[in-house]
Amino acid sequence: MPPPETGAVPTPVIDALAWVHVSGRRLLCVRTRGRSLYYLPGGKREPGESDGAAVAREAREEVGVALRTATLAPFAVVDEAADGHPEGTRVRLSCYTAEHTGEPAPAAEIADLAWLAHADRPLCAPAVRRVLDELQGRGEID
Repeated sequence: MPPPETGAVPTPVIDALAWVHVSGRRLLCVRTRGRSLYYLPGGKREPGESDGAAVAREAREEVGVALRTATLAPFAVVDEAADGHPEGTRVRLSCYTAEHTGEPAPAAEIADLAWLAHADRPLCAPAVRRVLDELQGRGEID
């Protein structure tokens, strides 16, 4: 027998991927046009796309670098409030590290990029704040 109806509405979840790249003890972050907070380079999968292919495509589209997919490694999965979406919406952000070729530069919808330290948390979306906390805990950023 199925459980009785509770009338509860499921929490909307955005499933996304991101590239975590640290250089000079700073995290690469991007700000899209029309947004005030910084995010990690990344986005949503296309239908049938693997995590590796999606992260590589998003990094190429947003910051113009080619990820070496053979070096792709899971970093963390972050579940946090989704910035810029209705209250209660969550983002499930699967984060990966990978070596790359090319110099990151703003492309596509990216207004600018920044190399941020832990002290820059207030400039970032909630999920990025969690990544900054994790990086600081690992001793990888200032």
